[in-house]
Amino acid sequence: MCTYITHKVDVEGSAKGGSGWFQTNEASVYLDHPVHAPYAHSLNIDFLNQTMGPSFRVAVELNPKDAVRLAHAILETVEEFNDLVEQ
Repeated sequence: MCTYITHKVDVEGSAKGGSGWFQTNEASVYLDHPVHAPYAHSLNIDFLNQTMGPSFRVAVELNPKDAVRLAHAILETVEEFNDLVEQ
């Protein structure tokens, strides 16, 4: 089943691809069939810079359960950092 569930987010950061480091300005998050990962469905994250073309893209395909664990770890890490900065 193709879900076509996709969320695009404007981001500011850097990503490292085959041509080295580049500025990333968009992230796409979608749950669909992976290209390479050995799962029926994966949570896919693409970091890209649309203005630089398709070779300036970094893709990640995760087991959906691991993606949830990663999301929690990201939130916890940022919250801990914010707590330190606010003190």
